[in-house]
Amino acid sequence: MQKILIVEDDLTISTELKEMLDTASFEGIILKDFDNSLNEILEINPDLILLDINIPKINGQILLKELRKQTNIPVIMVTSRKSEVDEVLSMSYGADDYVTKPYNPTLLLLKINAILKRANKPINFINYHNLKVIPAKGIIKGKEEIILTKNEMIILGTLLNNLGNIVSRDTLMTELWNNKEYINDNALSVNINRLRHKLKEAGIENAIETRKGQGYILK
Repeated sequence: MQKILIVEDDLTISTELKEMLDTASFEGIILKDFDNSLNEILEINPDLILLDINIPKINGQILLKELRKQTNIPVIMVTSRKSEVDEVLSMSYGADDYVTKPYNPTLLLLKINAILKRANKPINFINYHNLKVIPAKGIIKGKEEIILTKNEMIILGTLLNNLGNIVSRDTLMTELWNNKEYINDNALSVNINRLRHKLKEAGIENAIETRKGQGYILK
């Protein structure tokens, strides 16, 4: 039985989520200790996390950012906010998906099943310079393992599929939309810059070249 951790301080909402998950044959677990959320989550080691933005002690987005330094456990952000900024930040910090309260239970379960299905696919990798890119896990492996967000992985995958050729911003936006990842023009630039930085961390300098008025080329 797959474990889904509910990181939500509203007892009514967390109880409803647990009941829904248990009924759907998952093991719903409610996080109760918010004093040391990061370590508690790592110790539980769930298959997926439902993470609210407004939780005690630490902002959910900051907690997500800290989680992504240590684990690639799938995360769906659950929040009452309806700001595009919150969605963009959540995705840029590494969320796999995003739902807004009041959530649709059927839609949430569909998202959970889709994410878990992707996470359980066989691991295949792509060689790029001295790195291994593993799309199914969203990681780059060199001397160290670097975790990519879902959007960063989609962008890198598209550039790898067109290695040495120019890829337009419109093409990248279309790929993201085809994967049901909402992203605006500014957020695309943010994701490109973050991907550049991570490739540099992995030892590939100036991997993504900007061609003004045309797009990007992965070298």
